[in-house]
This record gives sequence, structure tokens and C-alpha cells, in this order.
Amino acid sequence: MCNKAESISLCKMNKKIKVTVLGSGTSQGIPVIACDCKVCRSKDSRDKRLRTSVMVEVDDKLFVIDTGPDFRQQMLREEVKNLTAILFTHEHKDHVAGLDDVRAFNFRMRKHIDVYAEQRVQEAIQREYAYIFADYKYPGIPQIQMHLIENQLFHIEGISILPVRILHHKLPVFGFRFGNFAYLTDLKTVPDEEKEKLRNLDVMIVAALRKEEHVSHMNLQEALDLIAELSPKQAYLTHLSHSFGLHAEEVKKLPGNVHIAYDGLSFLV
Repeated sequence: MCNKAESISLCKMNKKIKVTVLGSGTSQGIPVIACDCKVCRSKDSRDKRLRTSVMVEVDDKLFVIDTGPDFRQQMLREEVKNLTAILFTHEHKDHVAGLDDVRAFNFRMRKHIDVYAEQRVQEAIQREYAYIFADYKYPGIPQIQMHLIENQLFHIEGISILPVRILHHKLPVFGFRFGNFAYLTDLKTVPDEEKEKLRNLDVMIVAALRKEEHVSHMNLQEALDLIAELSPKQAYLTHLSHSFGLHAEEVKKLPGNVHIAYDGLSFLV
């Protein structure tokens, strides 16, 4: 097992990483059903937020982190044709509910899709999608191959990925670091020992649910404090609720290296 310093060193890449924000909204998305607030009624496309997910591309390898209820729509919007693997942060419905739609990739690629998750998350997926794992396989069901990950460096087709243990209230969740990019969603706290995995980043995406305090999510100030402590060159805020405010207004209030993510945003690291 690698120590933290070795893990971070191994995770660094000389290759360019392309990150695409598939969704930047919280569990309800924006607009919220039946809501008439100014954010939900906004005509600004940056205020239309699907459930949180990102896509990471390294060379010809394409990784999706979480398949929420909007997975199908996100794959169609980005015109994704091939998928190397899916990584799951945790088992909540807004992060796993779209997994059935990997069937389209099974048909096109004529192979299973590799899925990486820790043991507890795998067990939740097996309960939620019992038909995938049944002894009798109904024709046309999703074909996935589960891979166990723990809190240590792992590799997928030569690409190094470093999990980062964060806490969603008391629920253990994984963030992921690819090279000098890290993605943290659904978190309230980061243990001090895990913060060492988040040093020397070029870009970090971190969840910032709203301005008010929340029991299981970082609010805006907590996210800004974490960014200031870790000092990434650039940071983007995601997993935003409609109470966060309008993109056009709130982005003007942030430090120069902090931005608000929006659906469809892409950048190179």
C-alpha cells in the first residue's frame, strides 16, 4: 500500500485532462418542481442544473463520476459514444439512479461497463438493481462489471486515480483526484489526513449547497474556507441548490480564483 506522499506522486500525470461538468445541481435539480423562485424561473442557461456529475477524459479514456437520474440526458447532450468506466462517490439516489442507461453503451461497445465503488456502495447498487445481478439474466439488462475500491490509489487502463475520503454528515463518501484535478461532492467535512491528498492542485471542484448552514453539506462559506486552506490554482463550486442564488449575481461576489460551475462547462487541466 502506498503512503499518502507516494499516492499523490503516482497520481500526477503529464497528460492533459479534460473535465466536463455534466450536472451541477443538487438532488432536486434546478428548476425545482413546483417552485416559483427567481432562480427556478431564470432564463439564464447557467441556472438550469441537472443532478451533479462530471466526466473526465484522459487521452482516449473517458470516466464518468456518478450516474444520477439525468445520466441519459447528459450523455446525449455531450454526444458520448464510448465509456471506459463509471466511478461512484456514494449510493444516494441522485448519484446512482441512471445506471440502467449504461445499456446503450453495452449495445454500442459490445462489452460490459466497468464500475468502481467501495463495498457499501456496491451492496446498495446490488439491492437497487437486483435484476442486473439475478441468476436469470433477462435479455437486454445492463451489463456491468463491479470493481472494489478502497481508500488507496488504484488504476484503470493505466490511469491513476486517488480516492479522497470525505464525510457527508456521518456517511463516508469518496472524492477523486486525477493528476492535478480533484472532484469533491456531497461533503460536510474533510478529515485532516485526507486534506494532504488535495495539495498542489491546479483545479478543484467542490460542492457548496447554499449560503445557509446545512447538516450534511458544506455551505458557501465552508467551501470557500476549504478552498483558501488547500489553495488550488482554480476552484469551481457545484452541487448548488436554488437557494444558492442566480449565477450571474453570485459569481461577482467570489474570490478571483473561484468560479461557479454550470452544466456543460469544460476545461483542460
